[in-house]
Amino acid sequence: MALLEVKNLSVIYEPKQHRSVEAVHDVTFSIGEGEFVGLIGESGSGKSTLANALLRLVERPGRISSGIITFDGHDLTTMSQDELRPYRWRDISTVFQSSMNALNPVIRVIDQFRDAIELHSELRGDEVEARVRELFSMVMIEDKFITAYPHELSGGMKQRINLALALANKPRFVLLDEPTTGLDVVVQRSILEAVRKLQAEQGFAVLFISHDMGTVLDLSDRILVMYAGRIVEEHDSADLMTNPLHPYSKGLMGSYGDPRAQTVRITYVPGRPPDLSRPHTGCLFTPRCPERIGRCRNIEPLLLPIGDARAACHVAQLQARPEPGVEVPPKTAVFAGPEFVKSDDEAVEALAHDVFLTLEGVSKVFRTRRGFKHSDFTAVDDVSFQLHRGAVTALVGQSGSGKSTLAKIITGVEKPTSGTVTFRTKEGDDLDIASMRSGSLRRYRRLVQMVFQDPYSALNPTKTLSYILSRPLRNFVGLSGDALKKRVNELLEIVALTPPQRYSNRYAYELSGGQRQRVVIARALASNPELIVADEPIASLDVSIRAEILELLHDLVQDSDVGILYITHDLLSARMLADEIIVLSGGRVVEKGRAREVIRSPRDDYTRKLLDAIPNPFADAGRPAS
Repeated sequence: MALLEVKNLSVIYEPKQHRSVEAVHDVTFSIGEGEFVGLIGESGSGKSTLANALLRLVERPGRISSGIITFDGHDLTTMSQDELRPYRWRDISTVFQSSMNALNPVIRVIDQFRDAIELHSELRGDEVEARVRELFSMVMIEDKFITAYPHELSGGMKQRINLALALANKPRFVLLDEPTTGLDVVVQRSILEAVRKLQAEQGFAVLFISHDMGTVLDLSDRILVMYAGRIVEEHDSADLMTNPLHPYSKGLMGSYGDPRAQTVRITYVPGRPPDLSRPHTGCLFTPRCPERIGRCRNIEPLLLPIGDARAACHVAQLQARPEPGVEVPPKTAVFAGPEFVKSDDEAVEALAHDVFLTLEGVSKVFRTRRGFKHSDFTAVDDVSFQLHRGAVTALVGQSGSGKSTLAKIITGVEKPTSGTVTFRTKEGDDLDIASMRSGSLRRYRRLVQMVFQDPYSALNPTKTLSYILSRPLRNFVGLSGDALKKRVNELLEIVALTPPQRYSNRYAYELSGGQRQRVVIARALASNPELIVADEPIASLDVSIRAEILELLHDLVQDSDVGILYITHDLLSARMLADEIIVLSGGRVVEKGRAREVIRSPRDDYTRKLLDAIPNPFADAGRPAS
């Protein structure tokens, strides 16, 4: 008997002011003891809703409308919250998608672990503290941080602490919903390898939901592919890489590439997922599918076995079991979709443009005080570099390397302890950022906009998207009336939230993580800035949307002279978007140069360490990445 069995599960959202949406439809699968299963799909495909349903955390206006969830022979769907409580954090645990908001901000970290451990185990006092130190060691955090408050930790550290909390009571089933989104590749790889090792030792099962295609394929035994609330393919991970069955799976595979390759090409699935609040006939992927045939438009395919896999695709089923008189496209593992390639010639041209931001000898020292004692921490140490108009510079480094602190200094949120930051406007005025006061900062912030790392805390949950996007348009551009509404709709279309009328009156909490991040990017574009500081702007986006957002940012730079400082852990996106890469370690610049040169021929050991940590499952499967 499987540890977790899901049969014909459906989840519906019934908001008062909008049409009902069936976010999960008739989903059936199982996970055995000790199995590592990956779940992939675009933003809004139903992955997180399915995860919340498995944990019985679906809240109004959502509800489980049909189906059964069985854990170790017990039906979770009929249990009350009191009956579920003994299972949570002991037998079933999770790392939530919004991990940076999952810790209580007014309670020290060790006390949050103590609550979970003492409730579900016999450990007490020093035994609890010893267990917390062991968990911190596992996720590569110094144990001096066990007494810290969440606001004293970087985003990556919070993410690792949530992962440690999920494993605190040695659960039998762990649901990981984007557990490594905020982490750099080195920490991500080491943590997930530790999870894999612990899983082999302790035998717990994992459902791993992630946008990181390479990591999911590298770690998982089996992959579930989800589209529009349905499971469209279930496949052994190694076979999925070499022989994907559903065209949507092929599109997702094409969205992953190896940044170390001589030429990196990534494809993406054109169009948008369907509006699930409206009635549909046939296969929901038909409008985006390059392999569609006549029956795809009228008959919804069932999830049927094809060899050792399952696929909900008429074409794949007919290729496996031909029918007389029915023609289907030839079998292929490649998705025939749009392709995004960035040439090195573009980088050479971009870096010849005028310099408009200069950092010279910038350092930032933070002083913390507890009682009569204080300590200094150097977050940024003697950093110097320049940004060019119409060019993208990527700032790459591990969590805690000083990237976000530099972003705050450049945007005027923090003052440097020493050094200068000079911004040259299009009119030729030199602005000394460190000496600015409120009036001049207001003008400067129209010129410099920020895309924040965490989309969950970056948007006001009480305001509609049209209001959120209208504020910078009113304040900085002076738009009102019909012109304002038109520009709001244009911004939503630019970031692929279409049709805009479907989104303009919605609230942030009604959107998936990837959709929220697109709104954050749209807001940054509203004031027509000269510099965009993008702090992990695509970390919450699935691979196909990442390609489109990268192309959007690329086109924005090509069509105007806006500059972008692109802060990222993702070396693939850095290679695809950036003209120049600056590698930061311990608050210092250890390497910089043209993107292709830094990634193809790294000079510093730390840069090589970052590259070696990037998963390349296609190489192991005998198929080169795109």
